[in-house]
Parts: sequence; structure tokens; C-alpha cells
Amino acid sequence: MSPRSTEPLARPVLAEFLGSMLLAAVVIGSGIAAQRLSPDDVGLQLLENAAATAAGLYALILIFGPVSGAHFNPVVTLADVLLGGSSWRRFLAYAPAQVAGCVTGAVVANVLFSADPVSISTTERATFAHGVSEVVATAGLLLVIFSLVRTGRADRAPAAVGAYIGAAYFFTSSTSFANPAISVGRIFSDTFAGIAPSSVPLFVLTQLIGAGVAIGVVSLLYPSTDRQRDQLRADVTTAA
Repeated sequence: MSPRSTEPLARPVLAEFLGSMLLAAVVIGSGIAAQRLSPDDVGLQLLENAAATAAGLYALILIFGPVSGAHFNPVVTLADVLLGGSSWRRFLAYAPAQVAGCVTGAVVANVLFSADPVSISTTERATFAHGVSEVVATAGLLLVIFSLVRTGRADRAPAAVGAYIGAAYFFTSSTSFANPAISVGRIFSDTFAGIAPSSVPLFVLTQLIGAGVAIGVVSLLYPSTDRQRDQLRADVTTAA
């Protein structure tokens, strides 16, 4: 039995819950603020939401990366497992914490702006363009993370991930959810960043497809030797 299969997970799981909660609060809270500050300019609302998310994500990865790897995203953890950097035990512990954290963060964001703690979103996003956008957004996110990890540049991940997500808000029609946990969390806020429950299955499916694409591309472009896999296991905890 490998050491990774028996390592304590309480602290990393708590870090994933807290990081996911704060990420959802940043995404949804900045969306609410943007909607109120710029009620007549949707483009400006998106810019404000994207800027806050990019900066917030950068900070959150720096805070929680040393404890859990700052995944905040089930497809990041899944890719980590399939690329040999983590265990299924960790995935099964992280994924529920990530989803619970994002749902909690949605409630926190609503409360911060004196809205109902829970309001189910009515924003429909289930179109072909949104689905393709989520494939591209998710694949790109994982390529950023694991290309850096496999080339010994994991310390650059916080800035790179924040920059990519900020840009992807604009170059994808879905505004780059790229995360099943945040897709579920956004259900619980009927605001600028929300998503209707009926649209979530499409988002989660296409995010998983995007993860599969990224895993294939990473394996092709950055093949890992046994020694590199050992280094990956050490380095991935510093990436998002």
C-alpha cells in the first residue's frame, strides 16, 4: 500500500471546502455587485465579474495550494488521478467537499448582498454553443495546469490559472464555468452568475468531455517517465 493511500485527508479536504466556498462567493458575489453597479451595461458587468474572479482565484490558489493543491474543481482532481499524480481516495474525498463548498459559497454571496439566502436560478444556458464552450474552457484550464506541472513550473499556476479564467469569460459564450462544482453551486443564486438547474447536466457532461480531451493532449505533449511521475506527485500540490 502506497503512502498516498493512507495519508490524512482532513486538512486537505477542509482546504478544498473553504477554497471552493470562497471561489463561489467571489464568482457570484462579484456578479451581483456588477449587476447593481452597472445595471445598463452587460459588457461592463462581465468585465467586472471576470476581473474579480481572476484576481480572487489567484489569491485563493496561493492560500490553499500548499495544503490541498487548491483544486476547487472535481475535473482537476480527476485529471490529477488519471495522470498519475493522485489517488481515487483523494478524489472521493475532494469532490463532495468541492460541491458542498460551492453551494455554501452561493448562499454566502446571496447573504452578503441582502438577497434571499437561496434563490434558484432561472438563467437557461443549455445551448450547443454553451456546450462546446465548456469543452474548450475545461480542456484549456487543465492544459494550463498540467503543462506547467509537467514542465516544473507549478509555481506559476496561480497567476496562469487566474489569467486563463479571466480571459475565458470573454472568449467562450458560456463564460467559462469549467467546473462541475461551481456549476452546481451557481444554481442557488438567481443572479448574474446563476445557471438554471436544467442546464447543469449539459455543463457537467461537456466539462467531463473537456477533461478527457485535456488528459489526452497532456499525455501526448508531455509524456511522463516514472521519475517525472514521482515529481508530478510532489509538484501537483502546488497547482490549482
